[in-house]
Amino acid sequence: MEIKDTTANPAPLGLLGFGMTTVLLNLHNAGFYGLNSMILAMGICYGGIAQVIAGIMEWKKKNTFGTTAFCSYGFFWLSLVVIWVLPKIGWAEATPPSAMGAYLFMWGLFTLVMFIGTLKLNRALQVVFFTLALLFFLLAILDWSGADPLLQKVAGYEGLICGFSAIYAGLAQVLNECYGKTVLPLGPVK
Repeated sequence: MEIKDTTANPAPLGLLGFGMTTVLLNLHNAGFYGLNSMILAMGICYGGIAQVIAGIMEWKKKNTFGTTAFCSYGFFWLSLVVIWVLPKIGWAEATPPSAMGAYLFMWGLFTLVMFIGTLKLNRALQVVFFTLALLFFLLAILDWSGADPLLQKVAGYEGLICGFSAIYAGLAQVLNECYGKTVLPLGPVK
């Protein structure tokens, strides 16, 4: 007897946790407001913890891509908040821009390889991962080249595209499942 998987799709939770947190941080990068506790809280709770939970749920569904993506980006958000907070509480020196650039560049490389995996998935995920890789590389260049306000604003707006594309992909999955048909298209599956 074969047991059917009847658990919920965890991808919308992960995509929305990533997307909403990314939008809020990149509103800061685009210059709309400063880095504040709202961004830190979203980074810990929704970008971090919720994505790790989604990743664990993807593991239960035997989805290696989803597990790797959601757990990794969940821990990215948690580590980013720790990088920002540790110097504020006196537990570590602030990360110099050259090191922060290396951190962001490594995340860009990881994301670029994950983007290659999306070429077997839907178009919506391809957009999310491509724009995220570009965002990480822009932010790394920003740290390595100095605080260029124009480049930060460009990265911020590009990050908004990335975040909103993830929100779209997550909500499309929710609505498509609720209605039992394609309400919001995700693009062809390869």
